[in-house]
Amino acid sequence: MRVHVVSDVHGNAEALARAGDGADALIVLGDLLDFVDYREHHRGILGALFGPEKVGEFARLRREGTRDETITYSRSLWASLEDPESAVDEAIREQYATLFGAMTAPTYATPGNVDTPALWPEFAGDGIRMLDGEAAEIGGLRFGFVGGALLPDGVQPRRGGVWHPYLRTRDDFDASVGLLKDIDVLCSHIPPALPELTYDVVARRSELGSASLRALITEQRPRWSVFGHVHQPLSPRARLGRTECRNVGHFKETGQPYVLRW
Repeated sequence: MRVHVVSDVHGNAEALARAGDGADALIVLGDLLDFVDYREHHRGILGALFGPEKVGEFARLRREGTRDETITYSRSLWASLEDPESAVDEAIREQYATLFGAMTAPTYATPGNVDTPALWPEFAGDGIRMLDGEAAEIGGLRFGFVGGALLPDGVQPRRGGVWHPYLRTRDDFDASVGLLKDIDVLCSHIPPALPELTYDVVARRSELGSASLRALITEQRPRWSVFGHVHQPLSPRARLGRTECRNVGHFKETGQPYVLRW
């Protein structure tokens, strides 16, 4: 059995269309949308709406400015649009039509934080299954899926705003993990909470990993734990007991799926 796994697609539909070549199934671990392209500022949803110069300034503030400066600038961009919610919704739908159209069957997908999972049923055709807090049997193994990323402790999901990334409270995320039983392969967007897997060497910060994913690995001892989210990890892999924990890579940049064989 051969299964290809990708994560952090961020708009790379051309490579996604080839990701399932030679595989019995394709697994997509989220972040389909290209919302802010920090390398090519004319791309992504912000690039389409505001142009490369304004996205470049936004990217600079994310790197060098304070949180308040970044928020103030972001709000000024959205205020410049007559109907920002409709503009973002249209741009998201346009990307999803292309990205879901590029997926080959059978595909098993869970959303990342840069996704709008409520829209997925509208675009997922035959042979594409969305799973979140659910399991599926593939080639005789039980694959468990958990989507989204974690909010920092004490931070509640935003109610207003133009767009809401799929960020979950710890209780909500842990509840989805708790639904997974007898898992052979753990599939998540974010990594388990291991320092070498959560630290991004380019961003020079640690992303939030999940203690509940780590606990599931310790208790259920799956063969593999596969994930993405951290684009440039300190280590792409770690061993936790018998489980191989593997960051499958920043697919937008590599265009190469990670291969599972058994």
